[in-house]
Amino acid sequence: EGLAQLMSTVRQIKRLYNPSIELEGVLLTMYDGRLNLTSQVVAEVKKFFPQKVYKSTIPRNVRLSEAPSFGEPVMYYDRNSKGAAAYADFAEEFIKKQAREN
Repeated sequence: EGLAQLMSTVRQIKRLYNPSIELEGVLLTMYDGRLNLTSQVVAEVKKFFPQKVYKSTIPRNVRLSEAPSFGEPVMYYDRNSKGAAAYADFAEEFIKKQAREN
């Protein structure tokens, strides 16, 4: 359902505001590799967006959940948490991808 809503939003923005807008990529968040549902979601996302799913994933992480309550980015709240490390990994992956493509 979330994928359908995302695609609908992208189509609407494309039609109304920016015909050249494209989906840059898909970052899987709240990822828990121990759950069967996670595997199903990953497979579905990869089916809809081949070549668009980042290798990095953002895990479910208590520190990620707590940081907004304290009005801080996770990098300030707990830079050593798994969630912060995952976002740092994603940032590196994103920057490298942009450098290759541009």
